[in-house]
Amino acid sequence: MSLALQERLQTASTDYQKLQNDTSNAVEARQRLEAQLSENELVKKEFAQLTESNTVYKLIGPILVKQEQAEAKSNVETRLEFIRGEIKRIEAQLKDLDEKSYEKKLELVETQAALQQQLNPQGPPAAVPA
Repeated sequence: MSLALQERLQTASTDYQKLQNDTSNAVEARQRLEAQLSENELVKKEFAQLTESNTVYKLIGPILVKQEQAEAKSNVETRLEFIRGEIKRIEAQLKDLDEKSYEKKLELVETQAALQQQLNPQGPPAAVPA
């Protein structure tokens, strides 16, 4: 049995597991951003219903501080733009991770098939589940 193939299989397996973990973390980050996006869009809708006589307060620590409506609306818009940008960045990261995972999975299957061929040289290689 080839030690080099076994080491290659172990390395590919470790790399694949890391890619799966990175993907899971990116999905969680995207979900958090989606929740923040929804929350900020609700705030924006609420702001749209305000009249000039309404007062807006901002929570700073345990204290509510009066804030200008225009400033509050601008802050929410800026936050929404930032969150949307982060979602796009995470989506691109997820696409890249998916591609790398697919390539690593192919490498794993090929290495497993080569090892199987070495273990059983007279017969056809065993089918490896994808």
